[in-house]
Amino acid sequence: MIPIAKPVFGEEELNAVKEVLASGFVVQGRRVEEFETAFSDYLNLGHAVAVANGTVALDLALKAAGIKRGDEVVVPSFSFVSTANAVLFQGAKPVF
Repeated sequence: MIPIAKPVFGEEELNAVKEVLASGFVVQGRRVEEFETAFSDYLNLGHAVAVANGTVALDLALKAAGIKRGDEVVVPSFSFVSTANAVLFQGAKPVF
């Protein structure tokens, strides 16, 4: 396997994760709402929605872009497999 990136976490990030796990609200909760608000404010948008992972984000982006069955979508050749899979999930064809 070719490693693409190695995450680096400091004490602040580790403490934030511990706080979220201790709260019992891993999927939705105060921290998710804070992130969505901060992200939408940063981009000057009316709202933002946090999702579980990059695959879900790509799936939603392709749907929002109107990609449909039979379309061709250019994807990078050096990326995680979900980049092409998200295109396939729409019934479209990934083009490398």
